[in-house]
Amino acid sequence: MTHVRRKVLFYLVAAWAAVTLNFIIPRMMPGDPVDILLARMQQSGGPVPPQARSAIATALGQGGDANILVQYLTYLGNLFTGDFGVSVTYFPTPVATVLGQSLPWTVVLVGVSTIVSFVLGVGLGTFAGWKRGTWLDGVAPLTTFIAAIPYFWLALVLLFVFGSVLQLLPLSGGYGYSTDPGFSLEFLSSAFRHAVLPGVTIVLSSVGGWLLGMRNMMVSTLSADYVLTAEAKGLRPRRVMLAYAARNAVLPSVTGFAVSLGFVVSGSIVTEAVFSYPGVGYVLLQAVKNNDYPLMQAIFLVITLTVLAANFVVDMLHSVIDPRTREAG
Repeated sequence: MTHVRRKVLFYLVAAWAAVTLNFIIPRMMPGDPVDILLARMQQSGGPVPPQARSAIATALGQGGDANILVQYLTYLGNLFTGDFGVSVTYFPTPVATVLGQSLPWTVVLVGVSTIVSFVLGVGLGTFAGWKRGTWLDGVAPLTTFIAAIPYFWLALVLLFVFGSVLQLLPLSGGYGYSTDPGFSLEFLSSAFRHAVLPGVTIVLSSVGGWLLGMRNMMVSTLSADYVLTAEAKGLRPRRVMLAYAARNAVLPSVTGFAVSLGFVVSGSIVTEAVFSYPGVGYVLLQAVKNNDYPLMQAIFLVITLTVLAANFVVDMLHSVIDPRTREAG
């Protein structure tokens, strides 16, 4: 329990530091979203009263004319109620609503793609390391070559071949415009068809890294004394591979997977931009273009807290897989 308490305390401090930095950094950046919004209102032709500035600042979550300490306390209070202010890009939609609409798309697309890529890469890496020198070992250079191709280029090639030439899959969007969003078979089928190309892009781009890392760790682990002892005792090859070699070789990959899983929320910005996919990455891109600090602040906060939560879960998982980490603290 001491190990768990220490980890919980560490991640609570890290979360507080992340929340505080998320408050400070946007206020140090050049440009003011209030000025941008006032300029838009003036361009639309309507008169803007002087008191509008303070009202807009409060709506955007900046605390109006209050001092920095009051703004910080208000910011902390708003976090607990999920009030991130109003988005400049999608004004006057609240940031929480924008996040709520885009988050499920990214979590499903990038989350499923990351899990498929990890399982596929680690599985193939395990066999490639176990059967090193065979044809399976030759898969590693091929996947590494594909992983070296830039995201956007691979996405464009898939889009051209399967979307334009063969016309097997949709070119852009999250679902067909003729379908109504909901839990109907027609909508789910349309969403799946629209997610295939972005998902395949993410899997092809990332599976090589998992495969190569796991393969190299397997080769290194297979020469360890405890693996040689297990083989000398006459244990079944399958048990030696999974229970002795792969169990220890997978630890670095699990740590990397935790970080990748945390960044699922941020989405794959380039992929979502190429396919015009309505996820968090696409929304973040629009927020950066429009200096939408409330929306950027909320997305960065969600990403940070997700990464911390994923690391905490993997830390706990590490202590179960490798009991030595509990003793080392």
